Amino acid sequence: MDTKAVFTALYDVCQENANFFSGASKGQAGDAVQRLVDAMTTIQEHARSLEPVISGFAAIYHHFDFDPHIPANGYRSLVKVVRCCLLHIIHKGRYITSNRRSIFFRASHNAAEMEAYCSALCQLRALLYLAQRLLHDNSHGNLFFQEESGLSQSFLREYTSMHKGCFYGRCVGFQFTPAIRPCLQSIVISLVAFGDYYKKLQSGIVEAGDVATYGVAASSFLTSGKYAIDPELRGQEYERITQNLDVHFWKAFWNVTETELLSSLVSMTATQVKVNRALSVPPLPFDLPLAADPTHMVTVSPPAAHIGLGPVQMRLISYELREGQDSEKLLALCRSEGGTISLSLGLWTTRSPPSPWLVLHFHGGGFVAQTSKSHEPYLRSWSQDLNAPVLSVDYSLAPEAPFPRALEECFYAYCWAIKNHNLLGWTGERVCLAGDSAGGNLCVTVSMRAAAHGVRMPDGIVAAYPATLLTVYASPSRLLTLMDPLLPLSVLARCLSAYAGTDPQVEKQVEKVSTFSMVRRDTALLLRDFKQGASNWINSLLDRGSADSVRKSVSEVSLTSPHADPPVSGKASVNSLEKGSLKSQTCQDLGTHTNSCASDVQKNGSQTANHLSTTPDNHNSILDITLTPESKPEDVSFFLCKEVDSSVSESFSSVAIPPPGGEEDSEKPREFPEGFEPLRSEQLAEMNMQSSPIVRNPYMSPLLAPDSMLKGLPPIHIVACHLDPMLDDSVMFAKRLRNVGQPVTLCVVDDLPHGFLSLSQLSRETREAANLCMERIRDVFTMKDPPPEMRKHRKLERTNQKPSVTKRDHTPPSQEAVQKEEGLFVGGGAPVVDEEGLAGFYPPTTSEAEKILA
Repeated sequence: MDTKAVFTALYDVCQENANFFSGASKGQAGDAVQRLVDAMTTIQEHARSLEPVISGFAAIYHHFDFDPHIPANGYRSLVKVVRCCLLHIIHKGRYITSNRRSIFFRASHNAAEMEAYCSALCQLRALLYLAQRLLHDNSHGNLFFQEESGLSQSFLREYTSMHKGCFYGRCVGFQFTPAIRPCLQSIVISLVAFGDYYKKLQSGIVEAGDVATYGVAASSFLTSGKYAIDPELRGQEYERITQNLDVHFWKAFWNVTETELLSSLVSMTATQVKVNRALSVPPLPFDLPLAADPTHMVTVSPPAAHIGLGPVQMRLISYELREGQDSEKLLALCRSEGGTISLSLGLWTTRSPPSPWLVLHFHGGGFVAQTSKSHEPYLRSWSQDLNAPVLSVDYSLAPEAPFPRALEECFYAYCWAIKNHNLLGWTGERVCLAGDSAGGNLCVTVSMRAAAHGVRMPDGIVAAYPATLLTVYASPSRLLTLMDPLLPLSVLARCLSAYAGTDPQVEKQVEKVSTFSMVRRDTALLLRDFKQGASNWINSLLDRGSADSVRKSVSEVSLTSPHADPPVSGKASVNSLEKGSLKSQTCQDLGTHTNSCASDVQKNGSQTANHLSTTPDNHNSILDITLTPESKPEDVSFFLCKEVDSSVSESFSSVAIPPPGGEEDSEKPREFPEGFEPLRSEQLAEMNMQSSPIVRNPYMSPLLAPDSMLKGLPPIHIVACHLDPMLDDSVMFAKRLRNVGQPVTLCVVDDLPHGFLSLSQLSRETREAANLCMERIRDVFTMKDPPPEMRKHRKLERTNQKPSVTKRDHTPPSQEAVQKEEGLFVGGGAPVVDEEGLAGFYPPTTSEAEKILA
């Protein structure tokens, strides 16, 4: 099926319906009939402009793929989404053609459907124009525009004003597999219903101290019928909420899944395990042997950034009760969660021997939300299928604990697990770091810190849809944030700003959430992140007067290694009692790195590790984390292809377009061709991104790490999503690793959203994708000689196939597979009930679409 066939079918069905309704008698439904005609006509106009653009991208987007056998990048994703939209319109148009003469045909409902997809097509057209600008301004082979000004700023400016409600109403999740679309609809409905209550709480209509406060909020999910039956209202409200997002609202909403009631329901359907213990590890320093010379030791200090010393929270999950998991020493670390604690004990309990494998897991959630409890379902399955314990880290969340607190805690947990492997039911042989989204970022950065400290490296990393670049650089896949229901750009920006400690709303919001401390215990579980954040903030203010009692967050060891961290120049002030001063000083400490620091480390390094004291008395600042200087361009092989064939340049120039009207010499430059303007939102989004050197720090954005820091990483398996706004992060990071000779594989799954691991119980596709991640972990454990095998990049695997079928298939993809990858798969023909109660069908599968277009 080629592009020409899709557009031809679209023109035919729209023109035929427009002709029919133009000649129809205009009676009671005259307005609806005219709306249908107008929508069909406008769709054809958009399609005529889109056809050459789509054809142009289809001819060149393969140049941005990671591998010929892995056709995936942001340009492909944009084209695929447009094709999905076109096929939905064709399907709906055929439905109208077949039923328009029926007495049960509702012109108003079908007009609303076509208008929604017409609006979506208009906005997609705008995104493709922006993608053409990216193609024009970027270097060959690079998916990111490497400046926060210019095109990146233009995209932010356009995002703030472009209409997005059409993607959250009738069209919500149209680009994903049909099995997941009802779930996305439920999430959107739940979020806007929760937003109603949250808005009343902020305005003071509802008192925070009411014992039934969050009981009312929870019941709003069940009584949100108006958003279920009115898609336009739902889309409008969702856009309003996400346009000017309160990061604490986002945190509170996603933590609803961790309430005792919902978590109990999830536990009933999840794999039953014998060990599920929440641990609280006290903040005590300990020693680990150097990997290069076990006779020398390095001190690992507990986390102390931002909120001072505090225990590191973890969760141990094991399908079998193993030796050491019921020891008195481990039981002393267990913490109560307010419910029953799962641990099978007894005189006749069989204790299995320790496992040679351990999965150390870092959860996702944008660095601001969720805990290991939200990710339990698939972690339990992994523990059973891998026959290994899983240790998941509940790191402190932003904005109360911004970077580098999460990194400190995850690194401390990794070192603690190695030191205390006998307590975890693990022999200490092989360990794999696994994480999704923000957790994938932490997997990489923890490994970078392990290399910097000279301690044992993990045997491998499995990162699912990781965030490897936390800057506001524009890329084609990030254009998808305009329509993604789970990761809108405003949400992404707020989360990253909170993690960087630059969110201007933090001060105000922390004061607001402190009023929730009077809520009763059963509702406090929902708000525990709020309360923890407020108490940590207060504690940090009290502790400022005695800053000498705060330990350094990491060991100050210096090694003669390309990974050694140079010391931070400058000292943090300890006299200010304002949190804002603390945060800004932290930014300065992390951002103030000079080449002289790096040269000093090289001069002063020795073959023997310096076993330095980290007692509380020798501290001068609340944060003294040692990080690498900002990388110079020559140290980062970001521009992967320097010589460009002339024929390739010509093909690019036929698709890429410069800014309309030449250079941007006006205050409000025009981004789109003359005669076209996207739909605009009634309310502008607040997207005042504050630039900070922290976001370009390698330990925050590993994609920007110098080659020397990447060369020592363990084998990395990346599992990305074809329709994920963070896809280009995965593709470019895999390219960088391959470019420096590091073992890496990249697998891209089709038709699933960002965060599919958290949805693993909801559909066959998400379960198979979660199993694919589990198989990658198994590869880490069972691989005998990683480097040679890992350099063989595997073929793209799909969620509608069993992983074992194509797991080691290195043959080129068939033409049918390539066509499917290019966006022609829409979904199955499962019956559904639309928003107005009528039974219908999802758009056809690829084979059915071919019959339709034949």
